Amino acid sequence: MKTRLLNFFFLFALLTSCNARDDIRQMSASEFRDAVAGDSSAALLDVRSAKEYAGGHLASAMNIDILQEEAFVSKAKSLDKSKTWYIYCRSGRRSMRAACLMKDLGYSVVNMEGGITAWEKAKFPVTTSGGKISDNSQSAATDRAKASDTFTTRSGKTVVISHIKHGSLRITACGKEIEIDPVTALPPRTDYSKLPKADYILITHTHHDHCDKTAVAALQKPGTKIVGNADAVKQIGSGTALRNGENLQLSSDISVEAVAAYNTSPEKLAFHPKGRDNGYVLTIDGMRIYIAGDTEPIAEMEALESPDIAFLPCNLPYTMSPGQCAAAAQTIKPSVLFPYHFGETDVEKVAEMLHGTGIDVRIRSYR
Repeated sequence: MKTRLLNFFFLFALLTSCNARDDIRQMSASEFRDAVAGDSSAALLDVRSAKEYAGGHLASAMNIDILQEEAFVSKAKSLDKSKTWYIYCRSGRRSMRAACLMKDLGYSVVNMEGGITAWEKAKFPVTTSGGKISDNSQSAATDRAKASDTFTTRSGKTVVISHIKHGSLRITACGKEIEIDPVTALPPRTDYSKLPKADYILITHTHHDHCDKTAVAALQKPGTKIVGNADAVKQIGSGTALRNGENLQLSSDISVEAVAAYNTSPEKLAFHPKGRDNGYVLTIDGMRIYIAGDTEPIAEMEALESPDIAFLPCNLPYTMSPGQCAAAAQTIKPSVLFPYHFGETDVEKVAEMLHGTGIDVRIRSYR
């Protein structure tokens, strides 16, 4: 009983010892998310207990328990001071204490108001995998596991691309939510009911890792537009079927073109035959995003005219090898390349092969 009382008083003292300070930046959950996505020096720090952290945390966040204050300060002293540390807890009170301590140690810090409670209320994603507990060498892992990338169109509009898993992407732009190949059951399981409802859902083909009626149903709202190849539209039971080469204007700022996606290697022809499946070129306020779907390097890529962003699959034995992925990138010449849908294939080789070409190769965590 005495021990529990001491713990209670320690916790009370901790939570009341550092109120909001003028020199500590505070952000709402949405501001926090956007700032992390747009800050190349961002590092995430979860200051809850290890048990709370294991129950769900922000992707790539490391964990140091602020309630173990002496150990927290010791570990915090060895963190990278070139980073901006974005800190959160359950409600924002413990993280404010951590932010105060780190600020006094000379760190650049941001506190999330409302903590992960506000984050989840906004239906932003959390994960139970990845991350680091009390580990100070996280910079490379943070970049690889980064949850989203933010881009700006030529007229200044923001495009946020979230990397969900495998072939599943979420794009937020011009006030619209766009989901690409949403799949629920493929590990790690994704609860799409916790994400914002989609304005547009694009499906490349009917393989189980790309077309999922459960995920589509969870994302639908009145007016959701579904676009797919003919087989996908038939399987879902609604939507607009596009053939390779056909276009659809989704809104005043957003259009989509279906492009070819197929295998060319003799041993792979049965996986994705020519003329059946789609890739897509999304044009958002003039920014062109090529989402290749399941394909190998094909002649039709020569007509893609240097997209701003490209997603190329690198997943043996079904799509491209690292060498094929690099060759395809050399053909289309995107400004930014995301190898995706890669499973166990070593996509680091793609970055090595394209070193010095001027193509910005970004490796993210896809399952």
